[in-house]
Amino acid sequence: MQNCKLSSVNSSPRIYRSLPRFDSSRPSAVTIGNFDGVHRGHQAILARVADHARKHGLAPTVMTFEPHPRAYFAAKGHRPELIPTQVSSLRDKMWSLAHHGIEQIVLERFNQRLADMSAQAFIEQLLLRGLNTRWLLVGEDFRYGHKRGGDIELLRSMGARHGFQVETISDVADEHGHRISSSEVRTALAVGDLRRAEHLLGHTYHISGHVVHGQKLGRSLGFPTLNLRVPPLCAVRSGIYVVRAHGLAETPLPGVASLGVRPTVAGDGQVMLEVHLLDCRIDAYGKLTRIEFLEFLRDEEKFPDLPTLTAAIDKDARSARDYFAVHGL
Repeated sequence: MQNCKLSSVNSSPRIYRSLPRFDSSRPSAVTIGNFDGVHRGHQAILARVADHARKHGLAPTVMTFEPHPRAYFAAKGHRPELIPTQVSSLRDKMWSLAHHGIEQIVLERFNQRLADMSAQAFIEQLLLRGLNTRWLLVGEDFRYGHKRGGDIELLRSMGARHGFQVETISDVADEHGHRISSSEVRTALAVGDLRRAEHLLGHTYHISGHVVHGQKLGRSLGFPTLNLRVPPLCAVRSGIYVVRAHGLAETPLPGVASLGVRPTVAGDGQVMLEVHLLDCRIDAYGKLTRIEFLEFLRDEEKFPDLPTLTAAIDKDARSARDYFAVHGL
């Protein structure tokens, strides 16, 4: 058993929770969307925004919404089953946007005020006064404002009057012609299809978070765990996974993880990610780590007693070792 040397993980762009910006009048190149998962389709959009901004001296900017508009209207209508699951946490979304060249992120609160805002006010208050928008990239079917009353034609008309350009982008498809979307990513994750999710995301799926204190039951069973909270309505199938932990040592650390409500030992229904590192003991409380999901092993189960649970964890750890023996770290 080795003691692993800690390392740290990284920074983010300017984030605005209200407009107009309090510290800048710099003109912006803007795109608007939820960007859950920041998949390959999103990445194509972000690359276009970053490229145009660089060539024209603009601030590459994303305007996104919290909560998701669909979640807001589903909650308002007392239809929780219509709330979409989340591919990524807010932290992971911010990190991904920054990683793809975005320097400004507007986290616009989606509430009744925004839902009631007219399409023209949306343009004037958020895009013009809020961000000094000079170039805007949106999907061909982009709608905005009260009851989705605004369309591309109004954007172009207002752009001609106020001096900003509007460009549209069609859906991004993979090499087989299949549309890449957050819904497709959610579907793949819901069934534990990590290969499909990786294909859509352009990278292996991961969850980041600070290590928090758990029940410390794993330690008494001989399998100490790092515990992380996961996004509300996490899109990933509950179960046991082979994982790698990043940001806790100079190299990634191999592990096995349980994502779920821990039915054998807890009854509170709270979803947690519990990671057992293989052959490595580390005091990581409070540290930020990124857990990379490599292979789905099995569904979460409720066991009759702790010895049966311990035997299952031991088997899962052996399966993870077999994975790394074949694939390497």
